[in-house]
Amino acid sequence: MKVYTLYFINIFIKSLLYVTGVAISLVLILNLLGELNFFQNIKVEHYFTFLLAFLNSPIFIFDMFPFIFLVTAQLFFIKLFKNSELLTFKYSGLKNSNILLILCTISLFTGLLIVTIFYNFSSNLKNLYLELKQPYTTDGKYLAVITNNGLWIRDKIKDKTLIINSSKIDQNYLIDNFITEFDSELNITKNIRSDKIDISENEWLIYDAKVYKKNDYVFHEILNIKTNFNSKRINTLYSNLNSLNIMELYELRKNYKKLNYSITEVDLQLLKLISLPFFLVLMSLFSSLIMLKIKHLSGSTIKISLGLFFSVIIYYFNNFFFVLGSTEKLSVHTSIFTPLLILTFINMIMLNKLNDQ
Repeated sequence: MKVYTLYFINIFIKSLLYVTGVAISLVLILNLLGELNFFQNIKVEHYFTFLLAFLNSPIFIFDMFPFIFLVTAQLFFIKLFKNSELLTFKYSGLKNSNILLILCTISLFTGLLIVTIFYNFSSNLKNLYLELKQPYTTDGKYLAVITNNGLWIRDKIKDKTLIINSSKIDQNYLIDNFITEFDSELNITKNIRSDKIDISENEWLIYDAKVYKKNDYVFHEILNIKTNFNSKRINTLYSNLNSLNIMELYELRKNYKKLNYSITEVDLQLLKLISLPFFLVLMSLFSSLIMLKIKHLSGSTIKISLGLFFSVIIYYFNNFFFVLGSTEKLSVHTSIFTPLLILTFINMIMLNKLNDQ
């Protein structure tokens, strides 16, 4: 490996660590303030809020990496602009395109490490965060998960606890169901079997219900039970997919398909992870090209401010397409790859006469 390549890697990694460190500090402070506000009327140890803020911070950092890379690339070139290092490399025969190729290669390799290592690490911490905080939330006594055995719901209504298992979801209906009802002391009071349940509202309509008590059962054409769940709530079971690592996402996708559950959100999350290294490369390239275009501007503050301005625009543009994908206004692939293609096109335009800059 050539000496200048090692030099570029050293500058980039140092800049990346610096920007990431600043981002971690800001996110940690904001998370801590959020936890203190959440627990202001709940008595917990002070260290507990610090622990929750720490566990919740890495996943926020993960979502910020495209913009961390953008600022990192800016700092990289600000370093090269100092003492006219960029001109020195240019007179030595090193073209701007060579520098950008090295920078993009570093970004790609770093992005792969972020997805395979950092994401799994941060998602596990997020999952632990949710487990620790769940007892203090208003819906901590409710639970709904999807496994290989179908949909499982634990619900509590007054002094009764319901355990519901369904093998399939068909729009607003649960198919092939078995419900067990417990009293306040967790003794079984009755079991209900039904092929179809309407869950449009919180008051479920159970069709052709067989209610078992001891060794006998009573048949009901329609039976009503009140729950804390409806189809809308069940359809947002995993609204925070960041708490699942890559293997868990694939397992969840398999279970969703088996249950006839929408896999749109899971596919979006998986494609987002798969495309992230390329997104980071495009952001580094975009930032580098901007810096080469404005290198004659005096003052690093103006350059960084311009980078942050573009970060905000790219964030909202990217988020807009992500929302269109999650609401199924666009296909999953279109919502993820359209912003990347547009950013690629912009970079290609700016690459014109690169080595003359």
